[in-house]
Amino acid sequence: MTARDIDTGTGDLLASLEEGVLTLTLNRPEARNAMSRAMVDALADRLEWAELEPSVKCVVLTGAGKGFCAGGDVKGMAARGDGTVGDNTIDGAIHMQRVKQRATAGKLFKMPKPTIASLPGAAAGAGLSLALACDLRIMAGTAIMTTAFARVGFSGDYGGTYFLTQLVGSAKARELYYLSERIDAAEALRLGLANWVCAPDDLAAKTREIARRLAQGPAVAYRYMKENLNRAMAGDVDDCLDLEATHHIHCGQTEDHREATKAFVAKREPVFKGR
Repeated sequence: MTARDIDTGTGDLLASLEEGVLTLTLNRPEARNAMSRAMVDALADRLEWAELEPSVKCVVLTGAGKGFCAGGDVKGMAARGDGTVGDNTIDGAIHMQRVKQRATAGKLFKMPKPTIASLPGAAAGAGLSLALACDLRIMAGTAIMTTAFARVGFSGDYGGTYFLTQLVGSAKARELYYLSERIDAAEALRLGLANWVCAPDDLAAKTREIARRLAQGPAVAYRYMKENLNRAMAGDVDDCLDLEATHHIHCGQTEDHREATKAFVAKREPVFKGR
C-alpha cells in the first residue's frame, strides 16, 4: 500500500497516512525544524483529526532533515524582541499558550492511540517536550536531547517538566532543566528517555516496524491501556501544562530572555542578570 499525503495547509508540516500509520513531519530543516506558528497550528489541527479518524491507528512524529525539533524559533523571537506576547496582552498570550500546548503535547499524551517520536537528530526545548509527550521514542545514534530552556531564559513549556519528571524522577529532571546539558542517544537509552537507539540509516525502518506493529494491534485495548497508564502517573498533565504556559509567557518579558535571544543570534554566551 502506498502512502497517502494529507493536506496540512502549510509546508511547515507534512503528513502522510499508510497502513494505519499517520506520519507527521516537522518540516523546517533549514531552522532545525524550529516551531513556527503555522507548524503548531497545523500540528494541533492534524492531531485533533487523527484522534477521531478511524483509519489512523498510530501516530508518528518526526523531523525533516538531520534534526527532530529545535523548539521555539529563537531567531524569530530575537527579531521581534519578544517571543511570547507579540500584539497580545499577557493574559491573552497565556491563554493562547495554554490552548496550543494542550492541542499538541497534551493531545499526543492523552490521545487514545499510540504515539511515537522518531528522532533523526536533536530534540531541544519544546521539541524535546513534544518527543517526551509521545508514548515511545526511537532515536538515531547521532541524535541528542537537551532541555535548552535555561540557555534562553525560559522556564520550560509544552509539558516537558511533567513528562521528564515522570520518566527520570524529580532530581534528574531538575539537573537537566537547570544545566541544559546535552544527552546523547546512549545516555537517553540508559535513562529511559529513549526506547530504542539505532543507526541513522536504520531509523526509518525501525520506526515503520514499531508503528506497523502498533497499527495492527488491538486498538480498543490500546485505548484503555493508555488511559490506565496515564492515570497511573502522579499529578495532572493539564495542571502542569497550564502552569508552564503562565511561567513561559512571564519569562518572555524578562531582560534575561531578550539577552539570550540576542546572544543566540550572535553565537555568543548570554550574560544573565536575573531580571
